[in-house]
Amino acid sequence: MKDETVARVKKISQEIAAACGTPRFYLEKAGEVERSGKNFETHPAVRHALAVITADSGAYGHGLSHARKVAIDAGALVLIEEADTHDDGTCMHHLMLAHLAGLLHDIRRAHPSHALAGAERAETILREFDLTDAERRAVTEAIRNHEAFQPATALDVPWMQLLSDALYDADKFRWGPDNFTEMLWDIVVPLDIPMKKLLAHYLPGLDGVARIRGTFRSRTGKEFGPEFIDLGLVIGKKLYDELVALEWPDV
Repeated sequence: MKDETVARVKKISQEIAAACGTPRFYLEKAGEVERSGKNFETHPAVRHALAVITADSGAYGHGLSHARKVAIDAGALVLIEEADTHDDGTCMHHLMLAHLAGLLHDIRRAHPSHALAGAERAETILREFDLTDAERRAVTEAIRNHEAFQPATALDVPWMQLLSDALYDADKFRWGPDNFTEMLWDIVVPLDIPMKKLLAHYLPGLDGVARIRGTFRSRTGKEFGPEFIDLGLVIGKKLYDELVALEWPDV
């Protein structure tokens, strides 16, 4: 797909998404998202992890923008869920672990079993970090558990289970508007898929997005996640209608 075509369809998708509005999570939980974002930008361990994945693969997962958003939203979910159960210092430490999990979760995205392979790679990377065995296990188990429609291993420590659930939910938030403004094109462009071929498989793909709606795991994810998916489906259907109305070459 040519660069000008990609720029054209991205612009269309972004305009549709803007007209659909901001997901409620970012309005009602703006404080937690902002706090997570600020700590993501400044924590030394997080900055080190970002440098590692940047060097590890030039085509990391769905892209570094995706990893950053997942990390920040996973951190926000941890802050929200632990606000009444942990002291602030503990919350901030778990926030850092959520950021590491978010950054590393797609480190082996091209692998057929990307969650398992990613957890194994993350285990190796995290040996360089000042983490306990339990903390390293929490991050790697969260990565192992983040794939959709696959069995997840239950964890016997509540904060570890929350970290796992938060990573999954933050990753699946991306199946909403981001799926059509960013993620779809991150997949299509490297594979050079013609638009006509993409459109031929587009509607079955929407069915897959819809299935995510009932899979959110944390209390907050269950509250806000379905709206992400609903917005994504609205955007996806409108985008499809606009794209099929245009003329596209066969290759």
